[in-house]
Amino acid sequence: MFKIKITSMFNINYILNKNIYIIFITALMALFSLPGIVFSHPIHDLANMSTIDTGWVYVQLGFTHIIPYGLDHILFILGLFLLSPSLKPLLIQISVFTIAHSITLSLAVFNIVNIPGFIVEPIIALSIVFIAIENIYSRKLNSFRITVIFLFGLIHGLGFADVLKDLGLPKEQFLNALISFNIGVEFGQIAVVLAAFITVGIWFRAESWYRKRILIPGSLIIALIAFYWAAERIFQ
Repeated sequence: MFKIKITSMFNINYILNKNIYIIFITALMALFSLPGIVFSHPIHDLANMSTIDTGWVYVQLGFTHIIPYGLDHILFILGLFLLSPSLKPLLIQISVFTIAHSITLSLAVFNIVNIPGFIVEPIIALSIVFIAIENIYSRKLNSFRITVIFLFGLIHGLGFADVLKDLGLPKEQFLNALISFNIGVEFGQIAVVLAAFITVGIWFRAESWYRKRILIPGSLIIALIAFYWAAERIFQ
C-alpha cells in the first residue's frame, strides 16, 4: 500500500492511503454518472421489461430523487456530516436514518400509514433546521442525536413514499420496484457523503478551526435555507 503526503495551501499535512483515495474518487464518479442514464429505459414501457431492467430503472429513479432533485435530503445529510466529518460516526448516523426511512417508505407504499404531504413536507424542512442548529451546540455524536435522526428518518421516509407513489409502481413487480427505489436512494446518500468527505472531511476535519470556520457557518446556512423552505411549505 502506497502512502502519500498531502500539503495544502493551509499547511495541512496528512498521510493518506492512496488506494483508498482512488477508490473514493472512482465510486463517487460512478454514482454521479447515474443521472445521465436515468431514462435509458422509458418509464412507460415497464410492462415489457425484465425484472432486472425494471429494478435498474427504479434504482436510477431513487438516485435522482436525491441527486439532483432532493435538495432537502442533501442538506439533511450534509447537516449530519458537518458534526461528524469522519466516516465511522457518519456511517452510524446514515445507517440509522436508512433503517428509519425504509420502515415508513414501505408502510406508506402499502397504505398502512398515510400522512398528507402538506404535513410531511414542512416537518422534513424543520428536521433539517433542528439538525443544523443542534450542530452549533453539540460537540460530538451522542445517543440523543441518534434517536432524533431515527425519528426524522421516519418522516423523510414518508416523503420518499409520496414521490414513489407519484412515479407509480408496476403491479407485476411491485416489491422489486420498491426495493430498487430504496437502493437508489441509498446510492444517492452515499454519493453525498463521499463528496462531502472527499472535499471537506479529508482535508479539514482535524483542524483546530474546523468548528469555527466550517461547522458553525455551514450549519447556519443550512438552517436558514431549511427555515425558508419550512415557511414556504407551511404558507403556500
